[in-house]
Amino acid sequence: MRMPARFAFLHLVLSAVLIAAPTLARSAASDPGANADAVMMQVKRQAASSHKNILLSFGASWCVNCRLFDKFLADPAIHPIMEKAFVNADLNTGERDGDKRHSNIPGGQKLQASLGGKDSGYPYLVMLDPSGRPIVDSIAPGDYGHPGNIGYPAASYEVDWFMEMLRKAAPSLTAEDTATIRNWLTKHGSSH
Repeated sequence: MRMPARFAFLHLVLSAVLIAAPTLARSAASDPGANADAVMMQVKRQAASSHKNILLSFGASWCVNCRLFDKFLADPAIHPIMEKAFVNADLNTGERDGDKRHSNIPGGQKLQASLGGKDSGYPYLVMLDPSGRPIVDSIAPGDYGHPGNIGYPAASYEVDWFMEMLRKAAPSLTAEDTATIRNWLTKHGSSH
């Protein structure tokens, strides 16, 4: 059955909106008029209404590991898994002074520091509950081999800590989901 032209256009527009919906929080974080408080308010509202937790990624435009983490989140095998558990927001907090093309999100450095990430390096990842309370962050304890911020999980101990982060903040992920994530990180970690 062929769809009338006016409905085909509406279907196309709605499809575009639904495809873009998962990236709205990330877009808000890069909006020049946005600030960290507004982004947090938006992601907490989205997380509460969708019964998900929040994944905050603090980074900078120059940060190679931040781009690798973005690539991980965007991968077609990973995106639907992470989207089941998290509302995501990417906040630039490490831009260089004098950079005319990139800037930190207002209030982002203060938020990062309040979540334990002051001087942690990038990306700094924090998983929070829908009310904004931290569950776990990317600073691995000493018993994971190398204490400190794992950033983009590439080394085996970093992947181990990231999987522990998921166990704590996304317990609804299936064994198949976590195996897919671990396999992806293990495969791509050695190539970066």
